[in-house]
Order: sequence, then C-alpha cells, then structure tokens
Amino acid sequence: MRAVNETSDKGLRSELSAEAYSKLRDDVATAISRVCPSWLVDRRDDLMQVAMMRVMAIYRKSEGNRELPSSYLYRVAHSALVDEIRRIRRRREVALDVDGGNEGHAVAHENPERSAAAEEIGRGIRECLASMRRERRLAVALHLQGHKIPEAARLLDCGEKRVENLVYRGLDDLRRCLAAKGFEP
Repeated sequence: MRAVNETSDKGLRSELSAEAYSKLRDDVATAISRVCPSWLVDRRDDLMQVAMMRVMAIYRKSEGNRELPSSYLYRVAHSALVDEIRRIRRRREVALDVDGGNEGHAVAHENPERSAAAEEIGRGIRECLASMRRERRLAVALHLQGHKIPEAARLLDCGEKRVENLVYRGLDDLRRCLAAKGFEP
C-alpha cells in the first residue's frame, strides 16, 4: 500500500508546489482525523488516500484555479468515511446459500421470536432464489448484497441494461414467490 501512496503522491506533487501540496495533505489529514471514529483508526491511511484522490480530481478539473475551502475537505473526508463503512458492512454480509445449507446465516440476536422469524424469512428467500433462473438469481443476490448495477454488470460480465432488467424482473419474481409463501411487506 505504501508504494501506491508514494507513486500517486509523486504525480499529485507535480501539479502543486511542494508547499501547497503539503498544506493540502495536512488539511485533509486533519479533516480525516476529526471525522474518523476510533474503531476505524487502522484505516486512516486508506481514507487519507481516497480523500486526496477525490480532492485532486476536483483540483485537476478546475485546472488549479480553485481554492478548496475546509468545509469541502470535511465533506470529502466524510464521504470517504461513509464509503469505507459501507464497504466494511458489505464484507460482513454472508453470501446467500442457495443449496439449502444452514452455514453462514445471519442471526437476529434481539429475541427468540425475531430470530425464528428472520430464519423463516431467510429460508423463504433462499428457496425463492433457488427456483429462479441462474442469471436472475445471481443478479438479485448481488443486488441484495448491496452491489450497484454497474458493479454487478462488471462482476457478471454483461451489459448494465441487461443486469438492470435481470434485477428488476428477479425482484418481481422474488416478491411474488414470497407472497405465495405468506410473506407480505
């Protein structure tokens, strides 16, 4: 990771004077340190790099003629933090097991009744997904895991419009199947 930081920093430094780059980096670091919660301290360098890349993209678009206020730097830092938290939460989600196995289920810990209901809904979703055509099942599973259409299209190696249609039709199939099983929104 350090090699990536150093090479990207060299490219950015050539666009700004060393003093201006150093000040900008310090300002972004301050913004990151203020918005970053203690449980994400180990990811501050990554957040810093993402925020600097976003700031420098704006700097490039303005051709260096735009002064970046500290409020903008805080918005960039906050946006990078939110994206990182979403990425972490997506990783914690477990893959849907369409083969009917029980390993890897998310369990609700509130109370036994909610746990049983969550387990029943999860079983219904798995059964409905298993009855779908493979490509719809994959598109819907990626959607349920939080992937956007462009990302799902890249993962499935097909066009965005095709994935969008697969997701919408698959979700419609899923709703109808769940309604037939007695699950209503």
